Amino acid sequence: MPRFDIEGHMAALTGDAPHWPESTRAVSELRLSFRVKPTGLLAGLTGSQTVHLDIVDYPGEWLLDLALLDKSYTDWAEDALSRLARRPQGAEYLAIARAEDGALRLDEPRAQALAAAYTAYLQAARAAGWSDCTPGRFLLPGELAGSPVLTFAPLPVPASHGRQSLWHEMERRYEAYKARVVKPFFRNHFSRVDRQVVLVDVLGAIHAGPQALEDLRRTMADNLSAFRPGRNGFLAEILLGKRVEKVLFAATKADHLHHSQHARLTAITEALVREARDRAAFSGAEVQALSLAGLRATVEDRVDRDGEGLDVVRGRLLSTGRLAAMYPGELPSDPARLLSPARQGADRWLDADFALMNFAPARMNLSPGEGPPHIRLDRAAEFLIGDRL
Repeated sequence: MPRFDIEGHMAALTGDAPHWPESTRAVSELRLSFRVKPTGLLAGLTGSQTVHLDIVDYPGEWLLDLALLDKSYTDWAEDALSRLARRPQGAEYLAIARAEDGALRLDEPRAQALAAAYTAYLQAARAAGWSDCTPGRFLLPGELAGSPVLTFAPLPVPASHGRQSLWHEMERRYEAYKARVVKPFFRNHFSRVDRQVVLVDVLGAIHAGPQALEDLRRTMADNLSAFRPGRNGFLAEILLGKRVEKVLFAATKADHLHHSQHARLTAITEALVREARDRAAFSGAEVQALSLAGLRATVEDRVDRDGEGLDVVRGRLLSTGRLAAMYPGELPSDPARLLSPARQGADRWLDADFALMNFAPARMNLSPGEGPPHIRLDRAAEFLIGDRL
């Protein structure tokens, strides 16, 4: 596999003009090797040991495709069209799909036009904060850009469809996508993973509204089954492959909140992924949720507004480069105040507004050997690999 460009990413974050590196667009890997010296009564007999940690980085969009493995084209198309009907971004493609006659003979330019229109919808839906946007390779095709395996789209089931029909070809390409793209990704990468970090943009979903938050909850529950959670016994690992022993659900962008609200963000994350968390714990995996920021881009402050003190964060805006203070709103202490209206299909939050700004990395003056500022990255590492050290 390609090596993760850690040096290039660190140069982008810590240079004279710090900026966010390009987001992950393909699979890469980085190996860290630790020299560990055991302690205790037998330390003198065993000597030092080397522990290798292989970190696999892949686009989160590709993770969503694992839920397709158990779905036929008919099931996926029905689910996709149902989601389109509930999302404003899907109105244009839904009209195109309903006007299409899948029983007609395949016309390749028409198939390409349908796939392009569906891809445009997926891009708009992701930008609006929706989580379930499959197939993930339509958003980040990587080396498959332009391939026929990405030239399909959801269509209603026609009354009849022959082997040369448009609908039958869409079904064939969907099955080829699962066989040639999704299954190899699962086999080559997930079968070797025994610790999993799930980065969850909880704040982004809250900002997008109740329906986006419910969409995120369902997506998390549907996709965790692909992680193969459980304990790795000696024989089980040989016969069945590795299982994910530890799963960390990490709510990102903790630096967008004052630390006084971090516990509430963690509680909302725990409630949001409870179904997925309970399923993993039942299988024997250790599960934990926390809020973190891999790189802290803000500092905390307190401002006075109308005689009332507000806890805010300050940072450099990504869009303009200007310094700004942000108070995104107060998260409720009871997660049910968000999750209940989300499950009930509410259109908007009734008693609160939540806002977000996008911050650029701050300029840093790091001493030799000193790492960039973060929030709870150490706790995440301790949970995931502490037992190996």
